[in-house]
Amino acid sequence: MSKKPENLDLYDEHEEVVSEGGKKVRRRGIFLLPNLLTTASLFAGFFSIVSSVEGNFIYAGMAVFVAQIFDGLDGRVARLAKAESQFGAQYDSICDVISFGLAPAICIFLWGLNSLGQAGWVFSFLFLAAAALRLARFNTNIGSEDKFFKGLPSPVAAGLIAYYVWYLSSLGLQGENVIPTLAVISASVTGIVAILMVINVPYYSFKEIEMKRRVPFFSILMVVFLFALISLDPPLVLLTCAFLYILSGPIIWIVKTLRK
Repeated sequence: MSKKPENLDLYDEHEEVVSEGGKKVRRRGIFLLPNLLTTASLFAGFFSIVSSVEGNFIYAGMAVFVAQIFDGLDGRVARLAKAESQFGAQYDSICDVISFGLAPAICIFLWGLNSLGQAGWVFSFLFLAAAALRLARFNTNIGSEDKFFKGLPSPVAAGLIAYYVWYLSSLGLQGENVIPTLAVISASVTGIVAILMVINVPYYSFKEIEMKRRVPFFSILMVVFLFALISLDPPLVLLTCAFLYILSGPIIWIVKTLRK
């Protein structure tokens, strides 16, 4: 029995098995647009890390916000264009570990948790590890989750940390200006958010919102109002929105528990 010759090409097209019309077929290549959006999210996460290293935590927080926008777009664009793929799902999660795990962990550590010494980097690493575990679990449950996520989504967790640092930095609180009490509070917030990512607290996924269907005319006014609200004080408004969403998970869990 002859062996299949080893492929020694330095460049090879990605190939994966997909289901079309109930049949398993092989398709070569990747979808360009959704993966470009994912790459843009990765670049924003990288920019956030560079900004944190340079001590510009306002730009670091802004970059995480941009990463969230691109991360929200890539999945929806893939579904609208029917360009979903296993490669895209895996690539998205790998990029999310950088943008929503490593970037906020480095951001809050260099912002003020480094003043706590070893405890500071332990809490920062806890956040990174929790984000990686959350994304790994999400990958194994793709297609099986209903309208609720199991655990806090990593983009929202990253947003809370990044907006928290962004807001306090805009007030001049960073580096040597971070008093020990504030550093301890920040470490506690980081730890709580990390725990919420890995425990089975239900969070609404917004998957039921269809972008292709018609909506009331009033809806566009609400979107304009939201943009105007964010423009008043971006870090404070975004931080408040992230906090309210994070708070919604335990509330949903309590309601469901009482109903049982």
